[in-house]
Amino acid sequence: MTAPPVDTLCYGDCLDWMARWDDATVDLVYLDPPFNSNASYNVLYARDSAGGAQTRAFADTWSWDAAAGERLARFEGGAARPAHRAVVGLAGILGPSGMLAYLTYMAERLEHMHRLLKPTGSLYLHCDPTASHYLKVLCDAVFGPENFRNEITWRRSNPKSLITINFPNCRDTILRYGRTADCSFNMVYAEHDPEYVKRAYTHRDTKGRYRLLPLLNPNDDRPNLTYEFLGVTRVWRWTRERMQAAYEAGIVVQTKPGAVPQYKKYLHESRGRTVTNDWHDIRPVAGNEELGYPTQKPRALLERIIASSSNEGDLVLDPFCGCGTTVDAARRLKRRWCGIDISAFAVELVRERRLKDPAIPTLGIPADLVGARKLAAEQPFAFESWAVTRLPGFAPNNRQRGDGGVDGRATLAVAPDDADSRLALAQVKGSRSFNLSHFRDFRHVLERERAALGCFVTLEPAPPRPRADAKTAGRVHVEGQPYDRLHLWSMTDYFDRRWPVLPVMTDPYSGRPLNQPGLF
Repeated sequence: MTAPPVDTLCYGDCLDWMARWDDATVDLVYLDPPFNSNASYNVLYARDSAGGAQTRAFADTWSWDAAAGERLARFEGGAARPAHRAVVGLAGILGPSGMLAYLTYMAERLEHMHRLLKPTGSLYLHCDPTASHYLKVLCDAVFGPENFRNEITWRRSNPKSLITINFPNCRDTILRYGRTADCSFNMVYAEHDPEYVKRAYTHRDTKGRYRLLPLLNPNDDRPNLTYEFLGVTRVWRWTRERMQAAYEAGIVVQTKPGAVPQYKKYLHESRGRTVTNDWHDIRPVAGNEELGYPTQKPRALLERIIASSSNEGDLVLDPFCGCGTTVDAARRLKRRWCGIDISAFAVELVRERRLKDPAIPTLGIPADLVGARKLAAEQPFAFESWAVTRLPGFAPNNRQRGDGGVDGRATLAVAPDDADSRLALAQVKGSRSFNLSHFRDFRHVLERERAALGCFVTLEPAPPRPRADAKTAGRVHVEGQPYDRLHLWSMTDYFDRRWPVLPVMTDPYSGRPLNQPGLF
């Protein structure tokens, strides 16, 4: 076991990373986990629904599969686990479904997040109404219902919907839990609404604008605070001594003889509007902040969370860091941070485009061929996803088991002159030796999927015979330019900066044409 790395990005499953780290080492966890909230409820709840359980960015549809069944079995047999009773209960309600697959996935990770938090730590779980009620049950089980602090709603959009059977949803839910009753909290304030200021602060003197507020005590049974002042006997908020001093300082005023005295509250002394659990004042991402990442959250949202539940120098963890809004906000607020994502693309997006600092340490992403061999041997699926994203424009396939021989997909920016498809496919093999039959099977996959072209990606360079076979697959023409239809490319080529000659692809997340080579 070891402490989490500081100011570092980690590539891989957050479950694997968190399992390595010491207890009570993190001050704040914020997570915006993957979930397809746009999917049909009928699909989510359908038993044996199509599609694979996903753990990578932009592929967050869930179904019941063998991996979900194994997770459920571990919870059913683990009576001492914090989430045991909640998971078993939810399984009885939902049955083997996409929703239960998602919840067992989340329960495993929430247990580790709870373990990593210090006694003063907090967790903020960002979700939406599709699963927020089930996630709250899991959090109650893991953290204890007594450590529930808030259910925050964030107005993320103003939808213009043609839906006729439901009110359109424009809010996300953020569940806030403390590790213990001693969790850190700093009250945050927002700017006053100008209309409120105009309506409330109607008086002015040499010190500025002010409003008059009552001095009466809401508790009538306070003999020590019951006295006569300026001819009026009441139960006051302040002691007689404080009242007299404030009056002499011009803070307490009586608007006319016999009127109940009031005190001046100056606008410049107000710290702002008290922030409630209804966060309607933070706008969605737009303008220069937009990175083209579908689930990107505004930095102002994360700055509010980090400011309220951590202090300078604290460690903030985002186990699903996506495009890096959390780590960016943490760095700006002088917190230490650690971000994890299962997408190599996302990790590099954060470093190159969000933080704009290629010197930021990244763990889990191979820096050389030795590292690539190690990743392929120890985490073949992680190697597969990483290798696919080395090809400009390619994104990992939605499934890693039963994927039909497809590990990645891309789209040609321009339709070929002599093919009906803009689809490009990739298959990755992490073996140290070249398997000719796998290569020939991939040729059949291209035909079956009617793909315009394909890339067969290997750890080591291919021998001469399959290279000769690849040439027999022919060529495809784009705007008159010929390109090989079948490419052999290796991680040795990648580290030697030799790239396959491909047509321009689209960015798999924005749809815009992508410059080559490179991800950005």
